[in-house]
Amino acid sequence: MSRSSESTVHTVSTVTVSYSELKESNIDLSGKIEQGFGPNGLGILSVKDVPGYSDLRQNLLRLAPRLAGLPEEVKRELEDAHSRYNFGWSHGKEKLESGKLDMLKGSFYANPLQDVPTSNSFEIQRYPWYCGSNIWPRNSLPELEGAFKALGNLMFEVGLMVAYHCDQYVSKDLNQHEKQSLEKILLGSRCHKGRLLYYFPAQDSTTHDNDSISSWCGWHTDHGSLTGLTRAIFSRNSVEVPCPDSGAGLYIQTRSGQIVKVVYGEDEIAYQIGETTAILSRGSLCATPHCVRAPQGEEARGLERSTFALFMQPDWDQKLTFPKEVTSHEDISLSDNVLTFGEYTEKLLNIYYDTKP
Repeated sequence: MSRSSESTVHTVSTVTVSYSELKESNIDLSGKIEQGFGPNGLGILSVKDVPGYSDLRQNLLRLAPRLAGLPEEVKRELEDAHSRYNFGWSHGKEKLESGKLDMLKGSFYANPLQDVPTSNSFEIQRYPWYCGSNIWPRNSLPELEGAFKALGNLMFEVGLMVAYHCDQYVSKDLNQHEKQSLEKILLGSRCHKGRLLYYFPAQDSTTHDNDSISSWCGWHTDHGSLTGLTRAIFSRNSVEVPCPDSGAGLYIQTRSGQIVKVVYGEDEIAYQIGETTAILSRGSLCATPHCVRAPQGEEARGLERSTFALFMQPDWDQKLTFPKEVTSHEDISLSDNVLTFGEYTEKLLNIYYDTKP
């Protein structure tokens, strides 16, 4: 997308729920759940006034540039090729829409709830991207572990409240034998994963495409259940600055195919629906394709972006029955209509990564 077409893009705010409303199980939030996550929604909703969130967000996101700036030999020790870089540091391993390797952003992955998920030898061999161990830079950046876990745990607890109200909404549309509690599935899972993201400045990447609407993160639909998102922090030389381009940020494709820019407050946690929740709810809750557009113009040179995503996902042995109401990932062929979440993840990793464990 070029700057001349910016005016054609519609900007919308997320549907917002207050934390005080969300934590009350007897409040009916079905209207807001439908507005945000239902068939005509954008697949995103934000939660405001979460106690302690603002400080935890700042504490973690300010560490992203420091992590990315560690010596290359230190970052190599934080890599885990066996898990297809789903633990520890990852940069230049994941494929973009074009099939090229993504050199635009670095990622640090860890399970904020369990350092070593309980698993047997077969599961460890079968699903190393979930059954592996967290890799913390305890010598080079000791603050990271505590900050990562603190924010991840808070976003998980709030996400469970979102899941509860999703269950209340979905239960109105499904027969008794079709009902599966998203809240219980997530509460019992060992597969949750946090991702601290650092987007490198434009001049540091020869593959940066400023004319593309997906120039900082390619179009994709999350395959998990709920993705918690912080609003990003922009910085230059590790000093926080406002984003100089109002056209930069998160973009979502609506059901009708329209591209809209989505905004929410810096002190709000956004939650996006993933493909697995669409499958479990038989399409009552809908996942949407989204991407991130980089800032354009001379003022954007040297600008870095830090953010955090918490992927709330079912356990690897959770069975998924793919209903006809939900269009599954187009790149995946289903020999039958049932896969475990672990098998579904493996098929996706085969698409996005060149390496195999």
